[in-house]
Amino acid sequence: MRTQLIEDWRPNEWNGDILLFTGDPDDPRTNSWHCVVDPCNAVSKIRYGMCTGCQKAFRRSGLSEVEFKATYRPEPNRVYSHTDTCTVERDGKHCQREYHTTGLCRPHHVAWIKASRTKKNLFKGTREEWVRDVASPFEAFPRCRVLGCPMERITLEGGICRIHYNRWRHYREAQDQAPDFEDWLRHATPYLSLRQFSLAALSDVARLEVLYAIQQRDLRVANLDPSTIRLAVARLEGVPNLVTVAPEDLVPSELRQRNIATLLRDLGWTVAQGYDRFRGVEPTDKLVWDMKAVGYESAYRKGGKASIRAQSVDFSVITQPWLREAVMEWARSTRPHTKRFREHLSACEVASTALGRLPGGGMDPRKVRFAEMTLVTEAMRKLTREDGVTPLSSKSKRVRQSALYTVLDFGRSAGLLDDLHGTFARHGTHRIVVEESNEDEIGKAIPESVIRQLDARLDSMGRGFCYRGYDPQTIEAMFQTVYQVLRDTGRRPREVVSLKRNCLEFDGRDCFLVWNNYKGKRHKRRLPITRDTTEVIQKWAEHRDTLTVPPRSIPYLFPAITDLGRYAHMDTNNLSRALRQWVDSIEEIHSEGTGRDGRPVPFDRSKIFPYAFRHSYAQRHADAGVPIDVLKELMDHRSADTTARYYKVSLKRKQEAVKTMRLHVVDRHGNPAPISSNKAYEMRSVAVPFGNCQEPSNVKAGGHACPIRFQCAGCGFYRPDPSYLAAIEDQIRDLKADKETALAMGTDEYVIRNLQDQIDSFKKVAKNMHEQIEALPKQEREELMESVTVLRKSRAARGRMLPLTVINRSETTA
Repeated sequence: MRTQLIEDWRPNEWNGDILLFTGDPDDPRTNSWHCVVDPCNAVSKIRYGMCTGCQKAFRRSGLSEVEFKATYRPEPNRVYSHTDTCTVERDGKHCQREYHTTGLCRPHHVAWIKASRTKKNLFKGTREEWVRDVASPFEAFPRCRVLGCPMERITLEGGICRIHYNRWRHYREAQDQAPDFEDWLRHATPYLSLRQFSLAALSDVARLEVLYAIQQRDLRVANLDPSTIRLAVARLEGVPNLVTVAPEDLVPSELRQRNIATLLRDLGWTVAQGYDRFRGVEPTDKLVWDMKAVGYESAYRKGGKASIRAQSVDFSVITQPWLREAVMEWARSTRPHTKRFREHLSACEVASTALGRLPGGGMDPRKVRFAEMTLVTEAMRKLTREDGVTPLSSKSKRVRQSALYTVLDFGRSAGLLDDLHGTFARHGTHRIVVEESNEDEIGKAIPESVIRQLDARLDSMGRGFCYRGYDPQTIEAMFQTVYQVLRDTGRRPREVVSLKRNCLEFDGRDCFLVWNNYKGKRHKRRLPITRDTTEVIQKWAEHRDTLTVPPRSIPYLFPAITDLGRYAHMDTNNLSRALRQWVDSIEEIHSEGTGRDGRPVPFDRSKIFPYAFRHSYAQRHADAGVPIDVLKELMDHRSADTTARYYKVSLKRKQEAVKTMRLHVVDRHGNPAPISSNKAYEMRSVAVPFGNCQEPSNVKAGGHACPIRFQCAGCGFYRPDPSYLAAIEDQIRDLKADKETALAMGTDEYVIRNLQDQIDSFKKVAKNMHEQIEALPKQEREELMESVTVLRKSRAARGRMLPLTVINRSETTA
């Protein structure tokens, strides 16, 4: 074990002679920080935070944090991690005794009391005069015999300081028999500050094991926390060694401190792995792999290791030895990233399960042929998600099928599958067809009614969320700002959390958000935003400027927790966790519909996640009739086809919308002219700018051959419905503008009369439809307006009314 230790490990912090670690607040690898109050020499528990004494004083002061830091001065006699000496000095010689109180050591303090307060030898002057003219310096007492203790000894026989004398006395009184003082002394620890830990209390073997585990952990993770190690070491007192102790004894179930439990597990795991390597056992030699010990790179972090949690992979689920050895050797040789590794293991597990159902279980590779590969392919085609019901996407199925072929090809080239029959391989008939996306899926947009419910509880966003280094009010303000920017701008989560401090640009009264499109690799994009959103960002920016943030986070609007993280700004994982915590804390969130009992139906909270607000932003604009080319620019899409997806609605909703709308069709006079069926609505209609047309030649030409040049207001084939109200009102405004232009040009009276007649006709149609809508019961009116939204979205997405696929073939034509 001694040969495995790292020599000169952290020489400025670790003293191996006295088994004491003292954290350096200036070392970024150590969780030990200076108090942010400049005159204070204490150590803080958190980065950019106050020490315990200053924190208590801050709460009592009633000042703001900025005012407190600027004005507060700690008491000069506070001592934290060092021992001062007495202030008595004579002829350039200082007193070497240990500081006790009011600048004096204990003997000088007692002497001053006798000189100034007793009747005999009463000293009339001040303490300062007594120190200057009367007191004489003393030589230093020898130091305490306890390893690492800087205090002076007070007992001649034991040779220990006052603190350890009290500890020894309590320890002796608690024992039934007289304890061995020298044995107690050998395992006694010094008085430890917040940034220190000692291994003196452990057994000789456990000291080496814990030091080895801490050094190995220091190589794996970003920082070292002396406070947590100190508490963990205290729980290891009396443990002879870590190799033979059971995990449940190392981390008892009643231990509630998660950080200490995690550290104890990691120390035991590290020692166990080192012991295995000492015996010549590698992590990949076992049937069950410890992925933390294997150390494959993560697919989501460049150069980052797999999850620090010890996740095991059991290869025994692959029952065929030839297949199991092939995938294990493939993993040993290629060292894939964790995601690719699990995809290949999952593919082999599916193949193993399919072969296991056959007679013989597929154990003999010579009997596994084309028919068996066909069965494996069928099993791949039937793969589902973890719920066992939802089918896996065709892309995921194809990835797993390709992974199986990769393992088989590797095994054959490595000579591991020489006995495997040649027909157990890829074939054209085994192809998994790419499935079209299900058009019945509504999408992932959060309904506006749900967003309104979230807005009503915005004040609780971020409440109780842990974001180390920031006070609760700051945390709440930061996450509430992130939520509002997500909601109002429709940017992707990473694009929001990575906004720069100067992300706003002004052009007169217009304001633009400057952001980076990481997905499209297009930076410095500009998005017009509302005045309300601008004020939200400005308010947070002003508050953020008063905070002490990690140096890497200075350019960003939303700072990170630490300088040692993956990003210099807030991590999207923290945003997701904060949003989930907030959504789960809200008592009730209702969906748009009602149940059979008439009560609101609870909304599925799992559908509320950061990226969903981007879908909601797009859907909100699509519902409002924003042209597709405008929305394309707002979403920063390269292709309009991507934007068009936000205009799509499900076939079911289309059919329901047509079913409702066909009952509210009117003629050119605004009189009701309902259509008897969905099929008739589609087949007898063709979309024109302000409604539907039933003229046969125009229908045949797809709306491009109007015999009267689209004079719809005077046509008997004109069939508008409420979904065209907005277009009709736009046409009325355009006709009025044309009329004014014609008047200014001095055109003939028949031109003016024609324009006015069209205006009157369209006004009559619009007025009658408005009156009919207002006359409907509330529930029917809401259903009608929902249908209006659906049909307008469909019309905007496809450039025409509806595809023929919406027709319900079970309906009869009128």
